[in-house]
Amino acid sequence: MGTPQQKRGGQSPRPSRRGSRALLLAATAIVAGATGAAGTLLQQWITAPDTSAVDAQAAEIAEDLRGSLNAGFHSGGQTYGGQFTEGTIAAHIESHGGVLLSSDTDRNRGPADANTVEAMLGLTPPNEEVVAADTYPVRCYRYTFGTGTYSVKHAGIPCPTTRTDGRPGSLAAQMGALLTQRPSGPASRRSLTTKGYAHTRQGAMDFLEKQQLITTADKVTAASGRPAADGVYVLALRINGTCHYLRMDPAPTAADLRPLWPAPADEQQTCDTHQATTAATLYGVNPSTQG
Repeated sequence: MGTPQQKRGGQSPRPSRRGSRALLLAATAIVAGATGAAGTLLQQWITAPDTSAVDAQAAEIAEDLRGSLNAGFHSGGQTYGGQFTEGTIAAHIESHGGVLLSSDTDRNRGPADANTVEAMLGLTPPNEEVVAADTYPVRCYRYTFGTGTYSVKHAGIPCPTTRTDGRPGSLAAQMGALLTQRPSGPASRRSLTTKGYAHTRQGAMDFLEKQQLITTADKVTAASGRPAADGVYVLALRINGTCHYLRMDPAPTAADLRPLWPAPADEQQTCDTHQATTAATLYGVNPSTQG
């Protein structure tokens, strides 16, 4: 599978910036020619990809995370952090044409950057505008954040060079396929309450079907669950062959959470309930409620 980088039909292309850039670089090359640098400058212009569009998507995800961490109604008006899970992060990344590669929490790193998320973007172009293929390459990014809005930081990183399942081929192709294997139900990427459904495999299936997270076209296999803290029940299950996590929470405030999301790439193979339980833990703890 290739990266879907074609222009969207039915829209006029955006005015190209390449013409003005070419004139600028040509002028620079003439000046640099006296020192023998013209060839180098032109070679850099030809080979260096324009990552501005995908970098903009990465910056928007950082802003989305800041918004998630600024839910004042959960923290007495303070920016201690909102109530959200790994599912919220996955939703932010998916909405910007990417997938979650990994997610990790290490309290030893300190409260300002305890959480680390890595993502691959550029798998699908932004929906709101036409982007030329050579300005939207696949790129990977690392995000770190703690419990405050201003703790969110991000930077570009090298993408992994191998698939997570050990098979031949590119990780970008594998992640692109993962995007196409998402549940086809109209509510599969919405925030919903799971209140009223039994904390069993059958209860989970009833929830998925009645809330239209899946349809008869989706195949669910290998579902296993376990209880977590505060009456939460979590499951690891495969939908269309892709590992997903389901968080069932009877609390009224859980209606603001996305209950179902695809597991990170590095957990796709194992797909177990221990990972699902960790992923379902709430981010954004309010320090004023601790001790």
